[in-house]
Amino acid sequence: MGPPSVNGAPAAPPAPNVPWKAPAGAIKPEPLITAATALAVPPDLEQRIQQLALADVVDLALRNNPATRASWAQARASADMLGSARGQYYPTINSAATVSRIQSPATGTRPAGTRTEYGPSITLNYLLADFGGRSGSIERARQTLFAASLSHNATIQNTVLQAEAAYFTYMATVALLGAERSAIAEARANLSAAQQRFKVGLATIADVLQAKTALSQEQLNLETTQGNLQAARGGLAAALGLPANLPFDLAPMPATIPVGMISVSVDSVINAALRNRPDLAAARAQAAAAAAQVRVAQSAELPSLTLGSNAARTYTSPLATFAGPSYSVTLGVAFPLFNGFSRQYDLAAARAQADAISALADQTRQQVVTQVFVSYYALQTAEQRVATADDLLASAQQSVQVAAGRYREGVGSIIDLLTAQTALASARAQQVQSRWQWYTSLAQLARDTGVLGVRGDTPFTFTPDSLVSPQPPNTIRP
Repeated sequence: MGPPSVNGAPAAPPAPNVPWKAPAGAIKPEPLITAATALAVPPDLEQRIQQLALADVVDLALRNNPATRASWAQARASADMLGSARGQYYPTINSAATVSRIQSPATGTRPAGTRTEYGPSITLNYLLADFGGRSGSIERARQTLFAASLSHNATIQNTVLQAEAAYFTYMATVALLGAERSAIAEARANLSAAQQRFKVGLATIADVLQAKTALSQEQLNLETTQGNLQAARGGLAAALGLPANLPFDLAPMPATIPVGMISVSVDSVINAALRNRPDLAAARAQAAAAAAQVRVAQSAELPSLTLGSNAARTYTSPLATFAGPSYSVTLGVAFPLFNGFSRQYDLAAARAQADAISALADQTRQQVVTQVFVSYYALQTAEQRVATADDLLASAQQSVQVAAGRYREGVGSIIDLLTAQTALASARAQQVQSRWQWYTSLAQLARDTGVLGVRGDTPFTFTPDSLVSPQPPNTIRP
């Protein structure tokens, strides 16, 4: 017998080498990207969609990222579960109404007959005491809520970091594109100089060919960077939760990108992370929830005290002597005696699970310390690379000036000039990348410390950059 059909088509592939063709209506079609997709941009950002600052980028990412919506929904669900658990402190009240038709046989004192009984009833049950089971389940729900809400905070910081990293990558690629254009202009000037010297007999055709080769290489680098820019744009659009083909752009890059040395010690940053990291706090809350589950398992081995009552009124047709109101009140004590050792195993499993989750929380603490330590010194290294890249660029510029002057005077070779020009292009690229990498490292450290703000801001203090203006541009807030 073959597989069942769905909507007239096979429900499974007919053979291992044959793809399955979904029947009509089985899969809801995805909405296509149209001009209406621009509606994904919030109205307050529509006017500056072509001039997005860093704060706008972070704002868009937080609004559109599915991860933040999912973690928010999970936090709200956990809050509702806490409300449900707290209902155990209240009695349960249920009402019912019944109708029954009864055929009675004849007896020595009553003839056979048929009667109808009907009437409402109300039942109340209340758990008076269960030795920690009820309070334990409520505490478990409370700690689970804390863990879910703290995990949402961690998701927000991860989203901000993702958006900032994509922003910095895009801006760095834009700057590299400008550096490549400068390199092409200089390569063209070198080619023109070589051609002029060749015309007057001061250079050979080899000089011209080498200058042409250098120009072609710079043009190839420019085309590669242009492709990288589109890839960076796609990554930025993904971080924003927008289609990659949606028209948007960023505010112009500042003329200078100031950096500075962080002025706090690694120990103080680690302690700040232990106080602020939401995922560490969430791990501790999960451990507390597991400990509360131990209380629930323990209470299952202990007696419970319950109170119950029932009130009803019975109507009959035809009228009978047993029609009328009735009520009952019960007070009960339940003693768990034996159930195949299931309760004992449940308690042992709860304790082991609590130990495991507590160990995972300790592991998270170790990871936090390691992440902050690595990020702190990565930021230190990034700052040192900025200083070195600035020195390298200054030296490369002087080297090009000297090589160009020597070549014009006829005492230098084209090889020396092109080598110096290549070094200058590399120095420009390294300077651009080093400064934007510093901001990426700063955002990473802020996230690892748990202090990355919802606008991309960080609370660290820095020594001023001695090479450029110490005031950061509007789009960057270290």
